[in-house]
Amino acid sequence: MSEPPTPSQPPRTLPGPRPVLSWPAVTGFGVLGLLWPLLRLIGLESIVGGIATAMIAFLATSIIWVLGAGFGHVPRPVLTLTLAGILFAFLLGGTSILIGDWPDHSIGLNLLAGTIEVGRSAGFGALSGLVAESIQKAQRR
Repeated sequence: MSEPPTPSQPPRTLPGPRPVLSWPAVTGFGVLGLLWPLLRLIGLESIVGGIATAMIAFLATSIIWVLGAGFGHVPRPVLTLTLAGILFAFLLGGTSILIGDWPDHSIGLNLLAGTIEVGRSAGFGALSGLVAESIQKAQRR
């Protein structure tokens, strides 16, 4: 017979199916794509400059994604944040078009730029997910 686990000894878990994806987490993290346009609309860009505003939005998003997914025990953090990055790119691109900040070159160049933005944001999400996953693994030890 096996003894019940003590407080210093975590219960043994059997390998099983991976946890399902948390769509609320994907949506919540992806909505941060609205942060940069929001900062621009409230006038932060005119105060601190365009690059500083972009860096504030980028750093805030990075910190929230990594700490939120890592310490929030979000299941499948790499996939979650990769999908959040894709949503992030669509929201960022859509709001940029709506507020008139997207440069209008030609349809081909605009599609190329949009594709690059989706790829960049998905990669950013995947890297953030890897860091969040390492936080989760460190907490389990």
